[in-house]
Amino acid sequence: MLPSVLQPNETDHVPVLAHEVRELLAVRPGETVVDATFGAGGHAAILAADLQGAGRFIAVDRDPTVKPYYECFRQRTAVQSRLLRGEASGILDQLAENGVQADAILLDLGVSSMQIDRPERGFSYAVDAPLDMRMDPTAEVSAADLVNDWPERELISIFRRYGEERYSKQIARAISRRRKKQPIERTGELVELIRSAIPAPARFGDGHPAKRVFQALRIAVNDELGELEDALPAAFDMLRPEGRLAVIAFHSLEDRIVKRFFQKLERGCICPPDFPICACGREPELRRLNRKAIRASMDEVALNPRAASARLRAVIRA
Repeated sequence: MLPSVLQPNETDHVPVLAHEVRELLAVRPGETVVDATFGAGGHAAILAADLQGAGRFIAVDRDPTVKPYYECFRQRTAVQSRLLRGEASGILDQLAENGVQADAILLDLGVSSMQIDRPERGFSYAVDAPLDMRMDPTAEVSAADLVNDWPERELISIFRRYGEERYSKQIARAISRRRKKQPIERTGELVELIRSAIPAPARFGDGHPAKRVFQALRIAVNDELGELEDALPAAFDMLRPEGRLAVIAFHSLEDRIVKRFFQKLERGCICPPDFPICACGREPELRRLNRKAIRASMDEVALNPRAASARLRAVIRA
């Protein structure tokens, strides 16, 4: 019997933009589908259904606690499938090296609902828990390690870059002072420290006052942006001609990386504008399936508030 915190249930993950993902990836029977961020398997169940029992499904996730969710998925779907544990970039590279090609790949970025809703994982600022935030619990560095060991100037940098936190200096200074007396080991301690470090009006502004710092720490602990920059070319290289790649981002830093990657491969000729004819011979490698990022509808956000920041982009390989 699994511990109750690991029991899969229907509320663990409501897949965002599920209808739009299904339409853009347009999975057909007999194809190979890769969900490179499996999580609780919400998108996987929808995409696997379109295989109609014929084809292959590959699930990838760095978090070992997804295994019971995958087992539920495997039992409910008739399609051939397997789960590969590890970072998406590394797994996709290995699959490509072994000659595996895909017709449809999904990257659903950021932290999953099943991770946020497990207090012991330390992702949420809404409950007091160990300050962890590791998507892979076996990884060496936790958020507590980062908060207690990184130089103050490094904390300022990640709070600004990854969280766009305007009070980065004040918060980093408060952390530095506090950890000299005793280590910061719990999310509740960090939340109260952030509240005390920022001006009173900012505590009642847009969203929770700890939201941006927690986002920044999570991104840094899991190297989310570096992993995304590696995963995008790995996923694209694995696609067959006419293969589709869809990416769901949840903040502007992620979405900017995705947008620029797609624009670069769509560009084609890179000759100077004054060249009378193309000399580089470069052809577009993909075609974007949506020119602007797709956002969740008001109805979807009302049912699933976590969909509010989701941005979906998809391409097809030339």
